[in-house]
Amino acid sequence: MATEAEVGELLHRRGWRTAFTLADRVDAWAELVSSVERGYPDDIDEFTNDLYCRTWIHQAWILLDEDLVQLWTPRIEALDLRYRAVTVYDDGLALEQFHRVPGPDLWWWRRHPRVLAGDLGRALRAAGAVGTDPDDGRPPD
Repeated sequence: MATEAEVGELLHRRGWRTAFTLADRVDAWAELVSSVERGYPDDIDEFTNDLYCRTWIHQAWILLDEDLVQLWTPRIEALDLRYRAVTVYDDGLALEQFHRVPGPDLWWWRRHPRVLAGDLGRALRAAGAVGTDPDDGRPPD
């Protein structure tokens, strides 16, 4: 297994734009989760771009030293639970209208925010997503 720096470099060589650190990507995942909890403010392109932080974590996980995995697992699992709580599973059908959804083991690509706010909400609603309107908090008719 590899160190965090080695994994960052390896994934960078495999096509990631930089040699990210695990802390950087976990912080980005935490920021995305918090943003979805508040009502994601950006558009569909930003949302799909933001989802890649979790994809990086997934790819890094199998390469990392076991001690790092054990150290970070509680925080990542807690963030994953929070993300699942504020999103709706639709097998990626809404996102697929805008971006190729990766394989089934990347579950975060198969969910969309429960509260469909702003540009992202409008785009997902147009693609058939069902969620709540941030203005009234009630499910759509």
